[in-house]
Amino acid sequence: MKKITLVTTNKRKFKEAKLGCELYGIKVVQAELEFDEIQSPDFIKIAKNKAMQAYNIVNEPVVVTDTAWKIPALNGFPGAYMKEVARWLEADDFLRLLSNKKDKRICFIESICYKDSNTTKLFSKEYWGKIVGPRSKTGISIEQIAEFNGHTLSEKLDNGLTSHLPQDYVWYEFAEWFSKN
Repeated sequence: MKKITLVTTNKRKFKEAKLGCELYGIKVVQAELEFDEIQSPDFIKIAKNKAMQAYNIVNEPVVVTDTAWKIPALNGFPGAYMKEVARWLEADDFLRLLSNKKDKRICFIESICYKDSNTTKLFSKEYWGKIVGPRSKTGISIEQIAEFNGHTLSEKLDNGLTSHLPQDYVWYEFAEWFSKN
């Protein structure tokens, strides 16, 4: 059985990685490490930098994840800055920002960056949904109002579910590649 180390402190990301990778017989081991994350509007640059830092600490092949959220009506805000913005803004703040906008779409972009001694490989996938009123207080502010396939991410967390089906994850694409390399 192949094994990969996921460097994250996020339990949801670890659970989703395991679900996506187990379909290919890949064991995911979590390494809970903290390191400085660069600030940049470019989520790909952030993911690659995180992967390099993680690899230098763990000294074995690793994967890291990074997410960005873009709201077209707000010119792509908050983008790669979501982690910090979610600390500052409540769900109602996002709703106020969109109150006079017709376009309520939101895009969740999940990226996985694999790093070993020779290879840095990025996998990225977009998930489109819409902004709705909060129906749960679980998770960060944006998870309370971002609806995908009829449920907010918070509602899914409340019910012990994951954000998407395992075969819809970017993890599935990573696992398919990793199982062959």
